[in-house]
Amino acid sequence: MKRPEFAPTVYLLCSKRNGTLYLGVTTHLVQRIQQHRQGIFDGFSKKYGVRRLVWYECYDEIEPAILREKRIKKWRRAWKLELIEKDNASWRDLAEDFGFEPLS
Repeated sequence: MKRPEFAPTVYLLCSKRNGTLYLGVTTHLVQRIQQHRQGIFDGFSKKYGVRRLVWYECYDEIEPAILREKRIKKWRRAWKLELIEKDNASWRDLAEDFGFEPLS
């Protein structure tokens, strides 16, 4: 398995605990987190202040990651919350594990 920051990754961001959720897929997680935090692109995550990484899942290839993202997008919100809380019950910002400063 590649290092998480350079592997195809499905990820969930939130605005706050139980707040607005954003689901995405990327091949460079650290770069994508930085883009979300800086609000580089206009769109959903910038509009709703979705910047806190609360869940991610890495893959060896991009195709299964894209398929997983598409499946999760169809899930009910409650199922997404369960996915987050299974491994991150406190909704800790996992981006700090990659050297990002804590969000206020």
